[in-house]
Amino acid sequence: MSADTENRNPLASTSDDVEVALYKKREKIYPREVHGIFAVLRNLGMVSLLGIFYGLPWIDWGGRQAVLFDLPARKFHIFGLTLWPQDFIYLSMLLIIAALSLFFFTALAGRLWCGYACPQTVWTEIFMWIERKIEGDRKDQMKLDKAPLSGRKLAIKGAKHLAWLTFALWTGYTFVGWFTPIKTLASETLALSLGPWETFWILFYGLATWGNAGFLREQVCIYMCPYARFQSAMFDKDTLLIAYDEKRGEPRGARKRGSDYQAKGLGDCINCQICVQVCPTGIDIREGLQYQCIGCAACVDACDDVMDKMGYPKGLVRYTTENALEGKKTHLLRPRVIVYASLLAVLFGALITALAVRVPLEMDIIRDRSALYQETSEGLVENVYTLKIINMTDKEQTYRLSVKGIEGAELINREGDVSVASGAVMDLPVRVRVDPANLTTPSSKIVFVIESLSSQGLRLEQTGRFLGPVL
Repeated sequence: MSADTENRNPLASTSDDVEVALYKKREKIYPREVHGIFAVLRNLGMVSLLGIFYGLPWIDWGGRQAVLFDLPARKFHIFGLTLWPQDFIYLSMLLIIAALSLFFFTALAGRLWCGYACPQTVWTEIFMWIERKIEGDRKDQMKLDKAPLSGRKLAIKGAKHLAWLTFALWTGYTFVGWFTPIKTLASETLALSLGPWETFWILFYGLATWGNAGFLREQVCIYMCPYARFQSAMFDKDTLLIAYDEKRGEPRGARKRGSDYQAKGLGDCINCQICVQVCPTGIDIREGLQYQCIGCAACVDACDDVMDKMGYPKGLVRYTTENALEGKKTHLLRPRVIVYASLLAVLFGALITALAVRVPLEMDIIRDRSALYQETSEGLVENVYTLKIINMTDKEQTYRLSVKGIEGAELINREGDVSVASGAVMDLPVRVRVDPANLTTPSSKIVFVIESLSSQGLRLEQTGRFLGPVL
């Protein structure tokens, strides 16, 4: 084999071999604090969402916790509404509405959810706020991390992690309080009598919050969250997104304020790198649309501040569309947005209507199939049924039963008025007797009526079939 042939062999060893790493080592990101209109909106969103999460479980409604997902009792309390496993259809509708809302807002304005409402973003923001209060701003944090180990460094780092852990455990405690009455949880905590499952989930979610918001941060958004990977399928050239105006900004370069930079052939970007320094995922927005961008608009606030100081027009980095950047007309109202909005309106209206007319009572009619009908000694025709009564209110109910639909129909119920506990299911055997002279067909419609004596207006009608001879 010739030397040339050997060199062309891909398996042959050469001096040009390159070692490629499959995993990139994480470089810690130190986001710089930023102020501006979008920072205010993010903070308002953060305060509102955290206020709902931490505050709502402490609100009482009708003698119980206003919002409680009581899994052992298989019921969800949402203010005056109590939902049971039989109401799973409402949860399904809510999940569909949530998914469509994500599609709608993504098609309209990109990653609004990621930048302003995602739990990872919200908790990371509060953890970074705690970090700044204890360690200082970006430069102080970088200086502290580079400093050799000392008592001062240990004290500052220890204080930060103690604050993080305290807040994280409070988060885990509050999360469990959505499923176990939080005031009961508080008394058990003070009495050191927490159950093993409550203890496990408080620690689990507390440590998960500490790890995700304190350490992983942008790694969750970049590598763990699937939304970043398929978001491009919902984007088009009319989707609002955060972008750098390359035509206006390039070529970038440093200059003094007030200098005639255009005479030097420079664009508006002064290459200060502040848009990179404020980014929580560490990207450079000037490199174009990237899946790592969570749409927080921190770079917009930072760049606008710099442009204002330089005396240039704002908006070098801004919310815009690809069409607008190319000088084309933008169409915010387009078919996919209209379809998403229409579906959302229909589903939301259907959900509200269904909840408004919902009757917290169910009754299934099971007819005895061992015999078509029976004839009594008085010459009456009798059908036997089992009524399955489900009380879906949050208190015990007493019900009265009756029938209608066939003239002279009589309901034989040995139990009389029946009481059913909250969430309970009662199987009640009953008989219906009818004079055969009142039957016009072998199978007649009959209506069972159940009415609560405990709650005014709680009434349900259910249709069944009555079989008998035709004279």
